[in-house]
Amino acid sequence: MSAIVLTVHVKIKPDCVDRFMPAVLANARAARETEPGCLQFDVLADPEDRTRVMLYEVYKDAIAFEAHQQTPHFKKYFDTALGWLESRERQFYRRAAP
Repeated sequence: MSAIVLTVHVKIKPDCVDRFMPAVLANARAARETEPGCLQFDVLADPEDRTRVMLYEVYKDAIAFEAHQQTPHFKKYFDTALGWLESRERQFYRRAAP
C-alpha cells in the first residue's frame, strides 16, 4: 500500500496568525512524535504573506491518516484553528516515489 500525502493550503485571518501558528506547530509536532503512521508533517509559511501557510503531511497509509484524525492533538487543533481561517483547501495524493 502506498503512502497518503495531504497538502492543505490555508489563509489565516490576519488578526489570528499569532494564535494559529503555535496551534498548528503543536499539532504537527505531536503527529510526528507520537504517531507511528505519520511519516512527515511540515508546516510551510509563505515568506511574503504571513497569513498563508501550507501543510505537507505524509502518512503510511489511509489507516494511519484516519488514526491521526482521532488523536486528541488533532481534535484540539481542528476544533480551535478552523475558526481562525479565512479559507482551507485540501488535496490528497498517493506517493509515487520514493
